[in-house]
Amino acid sequence: MTHRSGGDARVNDHRYGHRDPDALARRAGTRANPTHDQHFLVDDRVLDRIPTYLPEGTDYGHLLEVGGGAGALTDRLLATIVNVPGSETGHKNRLSVIERDPAFAAFLREEFAEAIADDFLQVIEGDALSVEFPPFTACVANLPYGVSSEIAFRLLPASKPLVLMFQREFAERMVADPGTSEYGRLSVSAGHYADVELVEHVPKEAFDPQPAVESAIVRCTPRTPEYEVGDEAFFLRFVKALFTQRRKTVRNAIRNTGHISGLADADAVVDAAEERLLRQRPGDLDPAAFASLAELARTHGSPEG
Repeated sequence: MTHRSGGDARVNDHRYGHRDPDALARRAGTRANPTHDQHFLVDDRVLDRIPTYLPEGTDYGHLLEVGGGAGALTDRLLATIVNVPGSETGHKNRLSVIERDPAFAAFLREEFAEAIADDFLQVIEGDALSVEFPPFTACVANLPYGVSSEIAFRLLPASKPLVLMFQREFAERMVADPGTSEYGRLSVSAGHYADVELVEHVPKEAFDPQPAVESAIVRCTPRTPEYEVGDEAFFLRFVKALFTQRRKTVRNAIRNTGHISGLADADAVVDAAEERLLRQRPGDLDPAAFASLAELARTHGSPEG
């Protein structure tokens, strides 16, 4: 499935978007290290498709890439921002790349020196788990799989379009529906921030070195949920707590996890909740039902902090 954004029209700048990923890796002078969670995407067809998955109407003013590596995706993203119009204020589009490995950060600065000089690109050397993100308008990234969840949940609250590569199993849990075995805390939490779609499966052979698992590309289109929560942090904590007891009824899950969600009186929450919800299991509740229960818990359970 390929979704081409309305901002995908090309002009005459061909400096970017055609670099061979294997040649980039050779010029970088160092291979991806799987023990450091480095697996570089080297399939040109997949690389070319990734930017087209950004939702219709995406603002290209400041794209963010997490984990630039040897720059194959960086090259495609530069082509994207250079070849679409800038903002109505006349500001040019920009790309910021976060790269933790000093050797690859130095290579990106060398390989794309012209883009840096033209103010299209900045390379931020640092750990994406702790470095301050610039004020981006959308993010496209082949995330380090070992920390993909933590990084994703740094990105999702920003309410910006995201196109992210994950392990296939993780991606399928992100997009899972209630009542399925894959549905869980990740599905509810991701869906709280965005409409989440799995847009492409990516085989192991598309990477060098090959990871042990298949991958998938996920598109997150931000939107306001159809329900309201008075305390987002408590809502997410409450969801996490109930899914630690996913095989129990909701009644027992609430009672058994008050220490996780921070409830002072779990029984009061059970007494206030509808019986039809209490009889179900956490994996059968849609996000709106979780929100309803979380608001009852805030009101009747005297959550701490």
